Amino acid sequence: MKIIFMGTPDFSVGTLEALVQAGHEVVLAVTQPDKPKGRGGKMQYTPVKEAAIRHQIPVFQPKRVRALDCVEELRKYQADVIVVIAFGQILPKEILEMTPYGCINVHASLLPKYRGAAPIQWAVIDGEKVSGVTTMQMDEGLDTGDMLLKTEVVLDEKETGGSLHDKLAEAGANLCVRTLKELEEGTVKPEKQGESTTEYARMLDKSLGEIDWNQDAAAIERLIRGLNPWPSAYTDWDGKVMKIWDALVVDAPKTAEYSKPEENRENLELEEDMGDSGTSGNQEMMVPGTVVAVGKDGFCVKTGRGTLKILALQIPGKKRMDAGAFLRGYPMKAGTVLGNH
Repeated sequence: MKIIFMGTPDFSVGTLEALVQAGHEVVLAVTQPDKPKGRGGKMQYTPVKEAAIRHQIPVFQPKRVRALDCVEELRKYQADVIVVIAFGQILPKEILEMTPYGCINVHASLLPKYRGAAPIQWAVIDGEKVSGVTTMQMDEGLDTGDMLLKTEVVLDEKETGGSLHDKLAEAGANLCVRTLKELEEGTVKPEKQGESTTEYARMLDKSLGEIDWNQDAAAIERLIRGLNPWPSAYTDWDGKVMKIWDALVVDAPKTAEYSKPEENRENLELEEDMGDSGTSGNQEMMVPGTVVAVGKDGFCVKTGRGTLKILALQIPGKKRMDAGAFLRGYPMKAGTVLGNH
């Protein structure tokens, strides 16, 4: 097939590579304009542009894909199909209907669930057990077109936004190649979408990462994983931003040794000095966000429901580190309160 490929971030690159390897003729790569990056403001190519240049594919970077001159530019290539994956702009009807096979979108969820901009991260944050990729015949709605093919991906217990991103990118690349093959053969049976069981997977921003310690421990742990590596979950620590990279939902400490899981008992001892926040036996008096136990490999924080053991973190000016390494450099007392109160 002659393909116009439209995409921008890393997630799109695997599909572009797969289409080239499958023998399709990618006649044009359409991607977002370059942006300045870093202190020097040097213009940074998008990942799709970098991949296109490697394969000697012409690149087009319109500011507004809906502009008439942009539409006419795309029409010149007389493509059979337009493949769209995380492009970043809404396509007009003129482009959606431009080619014989229309516009095929590769979407990182099992539609109709998680329509919207950030389906990968929200699947982790919401505690989904299974996610996947759907190829879709695009229409003028937001991820509402007819579904073509799907593939499922099971989430690991410690799945992060980053690890699921990589799994779905690979799955999406394979599914796109298969979808185009079945479109050519006429064996695809489009399926209408029903009502979504989830809200739109709204775009991520840094404010989403601020931990509300009044939430239950399991929800906070999922937030930490879902926002890893970006924008990351964080909390206030002594007036500084502490990013939390890894945590574990645990039983509340009740004695001088940790109660669960078994392998952590020898590592975690309660501090005797609880300051003004009470004692180890009176956690009900503490506000959520209070450090209730400190050990060699981490520290436990009271939440609105349950306790969270912090395993990896990052403070300003430092790289990500294990909580044990942090504690060796920055001794923390039980009774310390994290977050803004």
